[in-house]
Amino acid sequence: MTDEMISAHWPYQPRFLDVFGSRMHYVETGEGDPLLFLHGNPTSSYLWRNIMPYLAPMARCVAVDLIGMGQSDKPKLDYTFVDHSRYLEGFIEQLGLKRLALVVHDWGSALGFHYARRYEANVAGVAFMEALVRPVTWEEWPHRVRSLFQQFRTPGVGWDLIVNKNLFVEEVLPGAIQRTLCQEEMGRYREPFLLAASRKPVWRWPNEIPINGEPAKMVELVRSYSEWLERSTVPKLLLYAQPGSLVRGAMVEWCRQHIRALHTKDIGPGLHFVQEDQPHRIGQALREWYGGLVPLPVEAE
Repeated sequence: MTDEMISAHWPYQPRFLDVFGSRMHYVETGEGDPLLFLHGNPTSSYLWRNIMPYLAPMARCVAVDLIGMGQSDKPKLDYTFVDHSRYLEGFIEQLGLKRLALVVHDWGSALGFHYARRYEANVAGVAFMEALVRPVTWEEWPHRVRSLFQQFRTPGVGWDLIVNKNLFVEEVLPGAIQRTLCQEEMGRYREPFLLAASRKPVWRWPNEIPINGEPAKMVELVRSYSEWLERSTVPKLLLYAQPGSLVRGAMVEWCRQHIRALHTKDIGPGLHFVQEDQPHRIGQALREWYGGLVPLPVEAE
């Protein structure tokens, strides 16, 4: 894929939904049963711009900005995983998304898996990439950024790097993409976090990752949905890149051996934000997978 083939254009009209007194921004295109796209840190619904057109002819594609991120409001919250989950579930309920399939990435994967475990009857399938499928160790964390993420989790140090210096947006994001983002693309990702006061969600996320048993509550929560992934018959699709970041060779094999009802697809060269490296291969793979899903019956409502 060449840079010219990946568009920076954002063609969707903004929509807003009131959830617990705050506006959550989302975009949508297409008709049919809903296909919900969930981003992670520090991105937004913009991440899915080149992928949704592949699915719009067959589904109602909805991409939401997590609370405190993208164009969604930034209420006074701790921005823990539980906070995000509460707002996401409120969004799904408020928008009336029934018989939905999920397309998830990064922390959006954890939120999507957590939702699917608790509301399995409402989920037709889950497609995931660069996902948090189980608790991990520091030895499994990408070596290139291991020390940096350890600093992010160090009191005081992480706040300075992420909130004061905006390192996650300015360096971690573009450093985890093989191609170079253009000015318009970087501008879109910078926009929600121009002020230091807006960066608390970006700082909180790396401190929630279940690594080496900490934080304990997140280890328990992620283990719960990981066990669900092992036993659930809900159709699942893993899209993995070469070399990848969170989901590299050994983790791909773990997924194949442990996750039930799983299909895997190699999408080619990419690091962590694979939607910026391989949007067309992702879109094509999702279209093929989604077209083969058996729709949930209306009774599942």
